[in-house]
Amino acid sequence: MASSEGNKLWGGRFVGNTDPIMEKFNASIAYDQRMWEADVKGSKAYVKALQKAGLVTQNEMEQILTGLDKVFDEWSKGEFKIKPGDEDIHTANERRLKEFIGDPAGKLHTGRSRNDQVATDTRLWLRDAINTLKELALQLINCSLCSHHLTNVQLPNTPIPNYFPCHAVALSRDVERLEDIRKHVNVMPLGSGAIAGNPFNIDRELLRQELKFDSISINSMDATGQRDFVAEFLFWASMCLTHLSKMAEDLILYSTKEFSFITLTDAYSTGSSLMPQKKNADSLELIRSKAGRVFGRCAGFLMTLKGLPSTYNKDLQEDKEAMFDTYDTVHAVLQVATGVISTLKVNQPAMEGALSPDMLATDLAYHLVRKGMPFREAHSCAGKAVYIAESKNIHLSQITVEDLQTVSPLFDKDVSSVWDYNRSVEQYSAPGGTARSSVTAQIEHFRTWLQAQKQKP
Repeated sequence: MASSEGNKLWGGRFVGNTDPIMEKFNASIAYDQRMWEADVKGSKAYVKALQKAGLVTQNEMEQILTGLDKVFDEWSKGEFKIKPGDEDIHTANERRLKEFIGDPAGKLHTGRSRNDQVATDTRLWLRDAINTLKELALQLINCSLCSHHLTNVQLPNTPIPNYFPCHAVALSRDVERLEDIRKHVNVMPLGSGAIAGNPFNIDRELLRQELKFDSISINSMDATGQRDFVAEFLFWASMCLTHLSKMAEDLILYSTKEFSFITLTDAYSTGSSLMPQKKNADSLELIRSKAGRVFGRCAGFLMTLKGLPSTYNKDLQEDKEAMFDTYDTVHAVLQVATGVISTLKVNQPAMEGALSPDMLATDLAYHLVRKGMPFREAHSCAGKAVYIAESKNIHLSQITVEDLQTVSPLFDKDVSSVWDYNRSVEQYSAPGGTARSSVTAQIEHFRTWLQAQKQKP
């Protein structure tokens, strides 16, 4: 029986047709076609190394480069036609290259395996994806520190000025972690072959320079079989969306009618199919839900990795769907979160209306501390004062000096200074606190940090 596998990169040993169900089960072109640009770039670099090694002539290299440019052009214009035999992006591009230039296309894969090819493509794609996500995260950080929320609110009577820098801090850690992951991504596996390396004296340093990798993989078995960098990216996304989910939960709560601390614009809200008056914070609820989606991708891929033997196994094909879906999810979440933060309205009167004297019970203890009483004793005295107020069904600030003196003789008329919310906020003047000076310092820190990020290559 004649082989029907002639177009496949692995078809020579096989006779007969692949089961159609197996064909579909094995194929990855439906999703790995997203790496078309990375695949073309990797191939263009590789043919240059083949020419330097004397495995293709100058003319053959030029034909292959011209053909690859045509393949690139078709993809970029949306004109590339995937055919039934194209099981993955590598097969599709090489098939189309052969249609353009004929037999010289068959030399492109000399000494190269899909094992090191896909590892290279994945790293190239993820490297660009990380750059995009970093830029979106920086935009969100900048938005969270914008003057719209920090100066339009009368500092420091509300919690909002210190609230948004809180999330900026978490997101800045995400950016720094993403930078670290990019370093791990930017290691070149090309030239590792299927498992044992490359037998044709390929100049891997030339490949590294052509593809702008920072370094070259050390061991061929590890290079083709490890996906640590994908797992790291999935964990990073899980951590980033943990932070954004927590922020979303806060804002969902603050936007309820019971709180009314903030109002979302209609652009980031939806209505109810039953209740005409309802305004749903669906943008925030979806941000919160997407965290669970990404957690699942991360946990699922780690389970795929945990039992694999060394070097490449087809199980690793699961990396790309997890990576692409996670990227798309985080990409959308960062943009929606930026839109929400940049357009929400802060309701200062509602926030001030939520203040109550019992919030100042700790300040009452601090008042005694400043008069020389040990904090543990002062804490107990403040608790007794709270009990008196509750017993008399009055606010803590309405307790008379005489009643307070039954708790401690250190209380006198100057205790009235405690019942000042503005003073309470301002007392936390140590770095990181709520005082105007401290919040201003936090904002300046992030403006300097953002400027430094922009100057990085």
